[in-house]
Amino acid sequence: MSMQRKTITLTEQQDAWVKTQIKSGHFGNDSEYIRELIRRDQQSQEQLERLRMALIAGEESGEAKALDLDAIKRKAQERLNAHTK
Repeated sequence: MSMQRKTITLTEQQDAWVKTQIKSGHFGNDSEYIRELIRRDQQSQEQLERLRMALIAGEESGEAKALDLDAIKRKAQERLNAHTK
């Protein structure tokens, strides 16, 4: 994978934060820390998109039905009993 050089400007507070993260031993340098932040942001955006798609699928699945709480409790108890045997 080729690398692209970028120049960024940070406030003094942000720069101090980055330096603290590096001193803590979690990252070797500024670039490693910035790349990790980008990876986390990408993962967060992917999770958000999956959630949006699940919400859309739920909305499109039709009218909601009343829950049978007793049936739900019975199934949960059956699963619990099956795992404890």
